Amino acid sequence: MLHPAPLSPGDTIGFFSPSSPATVYAPGRFARAKAFLQQKGFRLKAGQLTGQCDGYRSGSIQARAEEFNALARDPEVRCIISTIGGSNSNALLPYLDYDALRADPKIIVGYSDVTALLLGIQAQTGLVTFYGPALVASFGEMAPLVDETYASFEQILCQPPALPYDYPRLPYWTDERIDWEQQTRAKALYDNACDYLGSGLIRGRLIGGNLNTIGGIWGSPYMPSIEQGDLLFIEDSLKDIATVERSFAFLKLNGVFDRVKAVILGKHELFNDMATGRTPLDVLLEVLDGQALPIVNGFDCCHTHPMFTLPLGVEASIDFDLQRISLTQPYLISD
Repeated sequence: MLHPAPLSPGDTIGFFSPSSPATVYAPGRFARAKAFLQQKGFRLKAGQLTGQCDGYRSGSIQARAEEFNALARDPEVRCIISTIGGSNSNALLPYLDYDALRADPKIIVGYSDVTALLLGIQAQTGLVTFYGPALVASFGEMAPLVDETYASFEQILCQPPALPYDYPRLPYWTDERIDWEQQTRAKALYDNACDYLGSGLIRGRLIGGNLNTIGGIWGSPYMPSIEQGDLLFIEDSLKDIATVERSFAFLKLNGVFDRVKAVILGKHELFNDMATGRTPLDVLLEVLDGQALPIVNGFDCCHTHPMFTLPLGVEASIDFDLQRISLTQPYLISD
């Protein structure tokens, strides 16, 4: 495994747009996000497609790959963060400069469609990558949600805690949708809950990300194999119950639930139950059909706010009795 170095105030964070052109269609939120990180002491370096739009995407496949590669080759850039996800990040994978990342490992962070890059880079280089906030989507949010998201980002990436590190219980969350360019208030806060369906202490390697995106790299050299004893983390957003059933059944048909020790489900943003009254957890339990697989339901590393930062590819533990998820293996270079 390759480990990047911790991030420090004053370091340069490069940002890129691997799919959707959020810097174009959400300029107000983009400006707010930049100001937020700059106020935290970071320098920002814009990818070369910033402000560019090619319809549904920021640029051609080759241009988007080169935007990432330019940041990967820049020795001043210590962290590369996506502006947002989209639908087509997987198209970049054959064209990324993996040698540059092996020579100079950097923190790579993003979520949603960027799952394809996080897992593809890990499969090709062994680099620990991070499922976590995106520049525009996450750091353009308003307080108090953005502050909680940044607190996890800072604690995991800037001030690595002593291990084991226990993820905290967040008091609130939201999936309220407000037009980004019209938003003038903080989003509604809901009482938080995360359910632990199992018992005892389980350890394993964290693997996963956005389930819908994983389908776009499955079976390719850019999808890390899911091994016996892994902890499978999956989340999705804005999907209907029929799509979620298909996705969970896809994992069952590929024997994933027979290999992993437990499943960590992130909260599903604005899940459409199609008037069934059922939840993603209900669907998963139906697909499992009585299989005794421990489940964490509602972990705050997903499309909802606030969002934890989660290293992928390292060992973690789930204590179902104490109801906590913990990091147990180093994921950054230590002094």
